[in-house]
Amino acid sequence: MIVIVEVDPSDETALRAFWETEQAAIRADRPHALLRTWEALSNSVREPGPYYRRTLFAAREGEVTAGVAELGGSVEDNTHLADLEISVLPDRRREGIGRALYDEALRRCHAAGRTSVCGELHVPAGVEPATAGPYAFARAMGLEEVHVEDHLVLPLPVDDGHVAILRTGAEAKASDYEIITWGDTCPDEYVDAFCEMRTRMDSDVPIGEVDYEPVVFTQERLRTSETRLAQSYGSVVSAARRRRDGVFAGYSQVYVPRGEPDVLQDDTLVMPEHRGRRLGTLLKLATLGVLAEEYPASTSIHTWTDPDNHAMQRTNRDFGFRIVERMHEMQVKRG
Repeated sequence: MIVIVEVDPSDETALRAFWETEQAAIRADRPHALLRTWEALSNSVREPGPYYRRTLFAAREGEVTAGVAELGGSVEDNTHLADLEISVLPDRRREGIGRALYDEALRRCHAAGRTSVCGELHVPAGVEPATAGPYAFARAMGLEEVHVEDHLVLPLPVDDGHVAILRTGAEAKASDYEIITWGDTCPDEYVDAFCEMRTRMDSDVPIGEVDYEPVVFTQERLRTSETRLAQSYGSVVSAARRRRDGVFAGYSQVYVPRGEPDVLQDDTLVMPEHRGRRLGTLLKLATLGVLAEEYPASTSIHTWTDPDNHAMQRTNRDFGFRIVERMHEMQVKRG
């Protein structure tokens, strides 16, 4: 008989079973998935940060973990909202395991006063969402689609000749700007400008109808994030700065999981008044240059982009990114 239990993060065996089940379930459906490492999971739940909390659940039958769920939520802002991810082993689907995990997670949400629940699922490129199992399951649970993004992948390294062509074209339009880079920690003299851009990114990024309120990114939040990320990831940040007055015009950030070959392209933002100068291309070129030099074992970079973000879609195509999946963000609201 299946029993739903909360996973104790200090229980090495239980936490490892959670991670292995999650890995196996996702890999069975998604050959291009970018999965979190064991270190990333264990660090996030064993030493939780001040802004976000996670609760892990396992569907167990004896000593076997057949499915898992992660329920997360902010503790300072958007406290009405919960994030939920559910994974069930392929040979244990259609047994009610996913529903049991969902019901327990929803019960916890109600008890905590969280009235909106969001989850992400991925469907291979070219596949109709309605024919995909995860999408059908989410709809059966009452969730509605509120946002989509394309998952794109770029093999690394990028050909030097192609890089040179991109650089020549971009630099011709952005000669008034310089690109600076840093690693895990933002230099003190750039912190205020970086936080302002991070705040703008949280407001500007397309999120469809997700029940989310943008967050002000403070210096304290930045430094906390940097410290925590450095436990599991290397960071590369590039920023564009106007030469004549030092005004920051945009940034791009990538994360490199420790010991893993796949890189996550996170934010890329160009501030509105500086757009149309190919700065997005220069920012991405700068991060790729650091990756080639400091993380030469990297074999691919993954990014997610709204289909209607035509400028970033065009920039990604110029580099050679190709769409491999579509991410569907699903949401349910409860009174």
